[in-house]
Amino acid sequence: MKQLRLKVLAGLFIAAGVLSWGAARLWDAVGTLPSVPLAAPIVLASIAAVLTATALSIRARLKAQRERRPGAKGVEPLMAARAVVFGQASALVAALVAGMYGGTGVFLLGSLDIPSRRDQAIYAGFSVLAGFAVIAAALFLERVCKLPEDDNNSNGKGAAPVS
Repeated sequence: MKQLRLKVLAGLFIAAGVLSWGAARLWDAVGTLPSVPLAAPIVLASIAAVLTATALSIRARLKAQRERRPGAKGVEPLMAARAVVFGQASALVAALVAGMYGGTGVFLLGSLDIPSRRDQAIYAGFSVLAGFAVIAAALFLERVCKLPEDDNNSNGKGAAPVS
């Protein structure tokens, strides 16, 4: 499996932010800007918590398996692969969503004197932070499920899900 690259996530974040900022300017000029939902940072934080819990669970099971504890449950390769795919997909979507709310938040910074716009900017800021938490949790999960380097591999790239 290919690992997530921070450059790709940063590119998605920046592209979504610029497009969202432009769309917010255009939408505000034409009519009323849609609001940032209060649930956005809550949902993103929940996804980050699920990813972190999954990573910690897999790490504990791998540690018990390495120490050969009696009754230790191993980690199925397919389960580890699914966890990595879930983490990678979550990170990609979180980069887009965080960029979208970031661009909207930057647009809203120009009108913080209006209470409703100030609240929307705060929700957007918390959404960006929660999006970064999802990305961090996904990278942690990916790191937990990574195999050590394979010395027999000719190209030196032995990273794969846990087997």
